[in-house]
Amino acid sequence: MRPYILAETNWKALKDTNFDLAILPWGATEAHNYHLPYATDNIQADYLVAEAARIAYEKGGKVIVLPTIPFGVNTGQSDIYLDINLNPSTQMAILHDIATVLDRQGIRKLLIFNGHGGNNFKPLVREIGLRFPKLFISFCFFPQALDKTDYFEELGDHADEMETSLMLHLRPDLVRSRDEWGQGSAKEFKIKAFTEGWAWAEREWSKVSHDTGVGNPLKSSKEKGELFFKDVTQKIGAMILELCQADLNDLYE
Repeated sequence: MRPYILAETNWKALKDTNFDLAILPWGATEAHNYHLPYATDNIQADYLVAEAARIAYEKGGKVIVLPTIPFGVNTGQSDIYLDINLNPSTQMAILHDIATVLDRQGIRKLLIFNGHGGNNFKPLVREIGLRFPKLFISFCFFPQALDKTDYFEELGDHADEMETSLMLHLRPDLVRSRDEWGQGSAKEFKIKAFTEGWAWAEREWSKVSHDTGVGNPLKSSKEKGELFFKDVTQKIGAMILELCQADLNDLYE
């Protein structure tokens, strides 16, 4: 039993406990090239947040990790078989109900641990924060925590070298043999502003990628995944500890 993982602990252990921070991992259920499982985002979020929370907990952080939400925003993949979509409005309703419980029970800090690039929590956090002024809400997206070029040769954003390396480290039993991997080649918008990043439109996934991957996974390795996992959980663990210890009345300098 890990006492900082809600799904594993129990009422006897918690009835006299007070936590400073709740963490809500939020993933997705979607195709990840030919070789990675549909639950890749959920598996990565589970392992990453558990290890980061352990690091903070063992240094005195009073943190509890909530069960992972397994579905995310997949509006651009409506024709990819069994990619499960939650609309942003549905995410808002779920987040509102969870925030209601935390606010009622006196937990004043919530960190959303995002494991899926299609989730966009900024507008949700703005609105929920307005409804619950005593609840400090933040979110993080782990691929942005470190410079990926320090660890990986081929860049991408879906079933790429990073995700494949992580899965080779975390759950190699769920990764198909290398001869079955797609190359993850993807098309880009012809409209220059979208590729430059200062304008945005949603990608129609089946028109962008043949194998649903975006980024070549062929240089992935267990060793790369293990190193990235260690470094990113250390960095996120330090952030979690800092959040646990933060004085909400003295956040700025």
